Amino acid sequence: MKSLILAEKPSVAREMARVLGLKDKHKHYIEGPNYVVTWALGHLLELKMPEDYDKAYQTWKMEDLPIIPKHMGIKVIKQTAHHFKGIEQLAKRDDLKELIIATDAGREGELVARWIIKRLRWTKPLKRLWISSQTDQAIREGFRTLKPAGNYESLYESAVCRAEADWLIGLNVTRALTTKYNDPLSAGRVQTPTLAMIVDREKKILGFVPKPYWSLKAQIGPVTAVFERDGEKRLFNEAEAHELEEKLKNQSAQLTTLKSQIKKEAQPLPYDLTDLQRDANIRFGFSAKKTLNVLQGLYEHHKIVTYPRTDSRYLTEDMRSTMGDRLKAVAHAYKEEAQPLLRNKGGRVQAERVFNNSRVTDHHAIIPTEEPAFLRDLTSDEAKLYELIVRRFLALFMSPYQYKSYQAVFTCQSETFTASETETVDLGYRRVTHPQESVKQAGFSELKEGKTYTIQNLSLSSHTTEPPSRLSEADLLKRMEKYGLGTPATRAEIIERLIQNQSIDRRNGRLFPTPKGKQLIDLVNEDLKSPKLTAKWERELESIARGKGNRADFMANILEQTKKLINEVKNSDQHYRAHNLTGSKCPECGELMKEVKGKDGRILVCSNQECRYRRRKDPKLSNRRCPTCHKKMEIHNGKAGTYFQCRTCNIVEKATDKKKNVSKHEARKLLKKYSPDDGGLGNPLADALKAAMETKDE
Repeated sequence: MKSLILAEKPSVAREMARVLGLKDKHKHYIEGPNYVVTWALGHLLELKMPEDYDKAYQTWKMEDLPIIPKHMGIKVIKQTAHHFKGIEQLAKRDDLKELIIATDAGREGELVARWIIKRLRWTKPLKRLWISSQTDQAIREGFRTLKPAGNYESLYESAVCRAEADWLIGLNVTRALTTKYNDPLSAGRVQTPTLAMIVDREKKILGFVPKPYWSLKAQIGPVTAVFERDGEKRLFNEAEAHELEEKLKNQSAQLTTLKSQIKKEAQPLPYDLTDLQRDANIRFGFSAKKTLNVLQGLYEHHKIVTYPRTDSRYLTEDMRSTMGDRLKAVAHAYKEEAQPLLRNKGGRVQAERVFNNSRVTDHHAIIPTEEPAFLRDLTSDEAKLYELIVRRFLALFMSPYQYKSYQAVFTCQSETFTASETETVDLGYRRVTHPQESVKQAGFSELKEGKTYTIQNLSLSSHTTEPPSRLSEADLLKRMEKYGLGTPATRAEIIERLIQNQSIDRRNGRLFPTPKGKQLIDLVNEDLKSPKLTAKWERELESIARGKGNRADFMANILEQTKKLINEVKNSDQHYRAHNLTGSKCPECGELMKEVKGKDGRILVCSNQECRYRRRKDPKLSNRRCPTCHKKMEIHNGKAGTYFQCRTCNIVEKATDKKKNVSKHEARKLLKKYSPDDGGLGNPLADALKAAMETKDE
């Protein structure tokens, strides 16, 4: 009897097969003496759509909402149905004694496997492989210490609740908004409050009124000091600023206060996913999605970092014994930084607070594995991300950063100047995290309290208050984490979805709400766009995953909220106008066309949801002339075949409306020019040309 292993994707399955010595390869599985490993392709099943319960739901109608199935079912995803059938046939074998869940060790990975198992109607024993890295050693150890699948039942319940809640709220509210306002408007449990943050920042920027202000700066003794009054360093009265400049120029100032204190800055903890995404966005301009994709490659393909989708920045106590081996692996690529640490008692961790079992949930922080890294094998992006992880890891073996903080207060004619500076005592961990940083020396050591100094080089400079900057992805990720919006594994996807829905734009590393996004926020319920409600739901989902929450209570609350949200949309008197309507009319139904971004550039789409006609914004021009304005007409392919349209007059003529006799030579040229494969006139003209060429006459 053999054990059936279910991995999340083919690449992981191949690695497990290699480590376990499985060599008999088939289309849907790899087999060996004791194991048969198969794989999913991400999700192979999904929740049924409304039309799967009732064909009438194919047409979106407000009176059908909210759609709340009595029992939510799952279905095989059509695009990968062939692969699921392969797994289904495999699972029927009599020589399989158990199934080992080897999908990603997290909420979504658990759901991927459990839905497959549910659809297979698997009744034999279940076990769980739970590992945080993909090294050979970790895989072997994981299979030696398999866990009962029942230990993760609560995690599965939490995943189902999340999926069903997103379906009920997201699908119903999206249908309600789209139906009422006749434009594709997408809303959701997490994406709507995320969008609200971006729109709120935009409102603050647009409503900002700049104010002029002035500041005074002077050289007092060996330091540079700034004028300060009641904690404010800005002067908003120009006349007063100039008076102060004249009053204090070349005067003497007494050092009334001089404070110094040695401070320590603890080593930074290793990265969790959100923290790494933020740093990669700030330093390299990576989107959250790109960081996750690159990190996944370092984890799965190169096996040099641990599990990416983690929300913890701590390590477990039992990992203490592995730190030396990890440091040796890092030394292959970062010999200059790592070798001195290895000589220090074999690499002793000085940041003891990193070991904290109570702060580790499903997975520990992202750190290097025991697998040696060779930078020549990494892409440029992989090398950049790996270096961030490595330098944060190396910091754990180094001493804290120590510096001396100085604060000085000067008094002159009842006015005050202040100065502050830091002086490096010991760079500590910053030698690896900030390798370009040099030791700071301050001139404050020359100052003596009570002594008088001459105010020199007094300068008055004018400034203008500036609005808050638009959110970068790093800023947004920080806010999403603060309010509990989404999980480390889903936040990147949420941002990308908002961009795809044309609710926001990403420009020059900043996030801008589109006119559509701004209007959408005005249309939705206050609770749905508040992060507080979504954060509450996320806490409840986490509680269910820990076995403490109640699934029935959570879903009852979601159902109640769904009904409330739909009723508010139905009864709303808000107005919406699609911002991208053009003056062009649809040749199929006559409604106005909308301009949207497509894969091949900008395209025009019919605003009638039932028509759904679309064409490129800048189609090809024909030699055919408009009978009214005599301009060249555009060539289009529609449901009824090829036609010509004048953009100026909106006159439409079918390709067969006007006939022209051509020679066979001309016909061959036209056929080549307007072949369907080249996106030309299409089959009607091509067929006519072919038929004409078969005859003997011209």
